[in-house]
Amino acid sequence: MILRGIDFGDVWGASGVQGFFGEGYWFHKLPFLWPDFTGMTFVSKTATLFPRKGNMSLNKYYRPKKFFPSCVKVKFFKGLMLNSVGLSNPGIDALLEEGIWQKRKEPFIISVASVEDSQEKRLEELRAIVRAIKIYKKQFLAPFGLQINLSCPNTGHAPQELIGESEKVLDIAKALDVPLIPKYSIASAPIRAIMELNDNVFCDAICVSNTLPFGWRGLDWKKVWGSDISSLADLGGGGLSGKELCPLVCQWIRDLKRIGFRKPINGGGGIFSSDDVVRYLDAGAASIFLGSVATLRPWKVKGIIKYANNLQWN
Repeated sequence: MILRGIDFGDVWGASGVQGFFGEGYWFHKLPFLWPDFTGMTFVSKTATLFPRKGNMSLNKYYRPKKFFPSCVKVKFFKGLMLNSVGLSNPGIDALLEEGIWQKRKEPFIISVASVEDSQEKRLEELRAIVRAIKIYKKQFLAPFGLQINLSCPNTGHAPQELIGESEKVLDIAKALDVPLIPKYSIASAPIRAIMELNDNVFCDAICVSNTLPFGWRGLDWKKVWGSDISSLADLGGGGLSGKELCPLVCQWIRDLKRIGFRKPINGGGGIFSSDDVVRYLDAGAASIFLGSVATLRPWKVKGIIKYANNLQWN
């Protein structure tokens, strides 16, 4: 996917699949299971303006303190994960001050989110995030894009409120003069609303889909998860990722393209095989991103990336 003349590649990581800086997680170092991310564009774990505790404790290196955080539940054999991390992060200033992003030599994506409880406050938060990144922009060796998360189900307010903010969000973020990629969830982004971005000159592409909030009416949760009650009910329910998302996201993309959406789409969710890659290509995606496969089927990552990079994308 080429945005503003910058080649971001055909395969991206889901935000955070490699951590804040590309360091990955402990289970990525296990013998014979270590996923090879070569050929995949790095996308940072999502940052907010201020430090956010969320539901996952981080150590001084901004990595999870626990090997098995209680805010993540896994059904390995089903290829499913449920998480309610809640955007745990040290804040954008702390991440920029590390100077690691600035040293990257290949194009990559910084993921950010505004989480305040009103539109006015969220927009002000985004302005501050943009100002912070802009201060350091000249230090970056590689070009980067900004993925603006408008879809996280674990931030404490209705995602539907965020969709209507897209135009204002893009108007604020344009000050960075980098490719802008708003990220949505199929659970909260009606395709008719997304169509409005067709004529927005500051929207370079969109990314879809984030996790599906537990209880979303598009799934039979008892059949999929084994219960109508979330394993993370005490943490707000969480969001589902894994195999079940692939046909749903592909259909959403297909429907959006059918009514005339022209912007490039970075699509992901439930990609566990080369067949899944083809489903996204046929649906109309311009590139894909890989997420839960790196945890649930890490040995497949290398082959999926290689296969996808050999295809002719839209």
